[in-house]
Amino acid sequence: MTAVLQPGVLFGLCGAGLVGIGLFAVVTQTGLLRRIVGCNILGAGIFLVFGAVARRGAGAGFDADPVPQALVITGIVVAFSASALAVALLKRLSELTDGDRAEAAERESGS
Repeated sequence: MTAVLQPGVLFGLCGAGLVGIGLFAVVTQTGLLRRIVGCNILGAGIFLVFGAVARRGAGAGFDADPVPQALVITGIVVAFSASALAVALLKRLSELTDGDRAEAAERESGS
C-alpha cells in the first residue's frame, strides 16, 4: 500500500491528471486563450510524467537520471517562450479584428 504513495508514483499520477485536463481544455474550449492555457496545462503534465519516469530510471549513483531532467528544464523554457509568442499573436489578432470592427461601425454610422 505504501508503494502507491511514493513520490515518483504520485508525480506520475498528477502528471497524467494534468494531461487529461489539458487535453479536455484543448478539445472542448472554443476560445483561443483557453486553448493556449490548455496547452500549457498539457505540457506541464507531460513534464511531470517525464520527471517521474526520470526519477524511476536513476542510475550511475544519481538520485534521478540527469538527461530527462535536463530535457524537462529545456522543455519548460521552450514552452514558456512558445506561450509568450502565442499570447502576443493572440493580442495582435484581437487588435486587428477589433480595428476592423471599429472601421466597419464607423462606415455604417457615417453612411
